[in-house]
Amino acid sequence: MVGMSAPEVAATLRPGDRPLRIAHVTATFPPYVGGTGVVAYHNAAALNRRGHDARVVTATAAPSGWVDLPDVPVRRPRTWFRIGNAPLVPMLSWELTGFDLVHLHYPFYFGAEQVWSTCGRNRKPYVVTYHQDVLFSGVLTLAARLHHRLLGTRILEDARVVAATSLDYAQESNLANLTSVPLVEMPNGVDANRFRPGLDGRALRARYGLGGDIPVILFVGGLDRAHFFKGVSVLLEAAMHLPEASFLIVGEGDLRRAYERQARQAGLSSRVRFAGKVSDAELPWHYGLADVTVLPSTTRGEAFGLVLVESMATGTPVVASRLPGVRTVVDDGHTGLLATPGDAADLAEMLGTLLSNPHLRARMGAAGRRKVEQRFDWARIGAELERMYAMALALPPRRQPSTRGAARS
Repeated sequence: MVGMSAPEVAATLRPGDRPLRIAHVTATFPPYVGGTGVVAYHNAAALNRRGHDARVVTATAAPSGWVDLPDVPVRRPRTWFRIGNAPLVPMLSWELTGFDLVHLHYPFYFGAEQVWSTCGRNRKPYVVTYHQDVLFSGVLTLAARLHHRLLGTRILEDARVVAATSLDYAQESNLANLTSVPLVEMPNGVDANRFRPGLDGRALRARYGLGGDIPVILFVGGLDRAHFFKGVSVLLEAAMHLPEASFLIVGEGDLRRAYERQARQAGLSSRVRFAGKVSDAELPWHYGLADVTVLPSTTRGEAFGLVLVESMATGTPVVASRLPGVRTVVDDGHTGLLATPGDAADLAEMLGTLLSNPHLRARMGAAGRRKVEQRFDWARIGAELERMYAMALALPPRRQPSTRGAARS
């Protein structure tokens, strides 16, 4: 595996070059709550602000009355069926016509195969953002391994360029076995104007019945089975060791009732609030009400932690699990603290360290904001995406068109 950060890529789009038409293809997208769809949206929005024509093609249906986020046209072809976050969208291939380049957000079971086959037949370049390994339990673990071995590797190797949210994660993930495709580092980002220091969360504290003098620990994440690795159960165990703190859990999903039951059985109902899903407009203020944001993920299913950069942008310090990728977002002891994955006692100790030291919280919050401005602002990442596309377009196809056309088209 040979990797480089996007600023190291030599190719660039010159001022005289025509704008590109780019399709961002993602299995999940708002209103579904998940980092992959949010990243696809912001990637496309950043490119449109730079004069390109970037669109999103997704398998996530929109409910009646839903209004898509501004700045990015979204296509939602009909899904025939889905297994979890793996939707079958027969018209996806048709939606990819007329673009200069396709940007696949991976994993996307059923959809990634169509991108691979369609781009191969039409000699259309595609790039991949590899968001995370897919980790299952039981028999599904074998199915995921077989898919990666038989199809996943070919989908990745045939891309012009593969982007990982960090080279650290790439070295510990399925990307470590790639042999020839160029690999670049392309982190997730945050709108540093919306998520900013100084947001007054007192009104939200009052709404949730959180006293102004009680420290609040915030969790933001999906509570569905697809996000089982977020470590909410571990957080609730840690809460038992922190009787002086309240906890606000933002997110929705089919595991919420199980987590609420765990909180009740542990005697935490008076200190743990489940806020459900919150609006995009109010989300920054939730970070503003918190003293600490926590990401207690337990497996390599967590590759980055978008909530961490959102919190850091607001100047709220973070505690996260010491996982590949996550540990590149949080500089342990500088922008936040890292805990042992799955260890509730260690997590409680790290949270307690920050809660007991307001000066440390302020110092880490300020350091986190500086790191966001230097590395994670979407405007910066838009320029890096442009360089990656220029590199992809300058490279020859990964395989001969005849070979591609014969491959499960």
